[in-house]
Amino acid sequence: MTDRSGRSAARLAAVQALYQMELTGADSEAAVSEFVEHRFGGEPETGMAGAVDAEFFGAIARGVPAHQDEIDAGIAKVLSADWRLSRIDSILRAILRAGAFELIARRDVPAKVVIDEYVDVSHAFFSGDEPSFVNAALDKLAHRKRAAEFGETPPDDELQF
Repeated sequence: MTDRSGRSAARLAAVQALYQMELTGADSEAAVSEFVEHRFGGEPETGMAGAVDAEFFGAIARGVPAHQDEIDAGIAKVLSADWRLSRIDSILRAILRAGAFELIARRDVPAKVVIDEYVDVSHAFFSGDEPSFVNAALDKLAHRKRAAEFGETPPDDELQF
């Protein structure tokens, strides 16, 4: 079993890679290669020191762009009517997308763990209300996508990939 800190580091790196992909237009393979080859070397100044679960990182960094339309639609369903995903800060958008990907595609990770982990990731970037926003959005999404984990019936309109 992979240790939690390796997956936590992978989540943080995946959010950074997704942010980089959005800013530069790089594809997921280029971003994954750059991170694995240049940032996971254990160098403290990169912020990626220690064990990073590179396989888990790659699954998120490749999975989000591969399913971005479905992910964005899922996020849009849990945002307030006056909020559009495009209005949200790009780092916050990357956090929500990575968390949504895990909720939808990584059934091996409990929903509550996914939510807690991405709230922690959001604390690495924000000191205001953003972590609470991440918590609320991912919690709503988890109740839609993983209703059974909460003892609920899933909505009829939920797609899975």
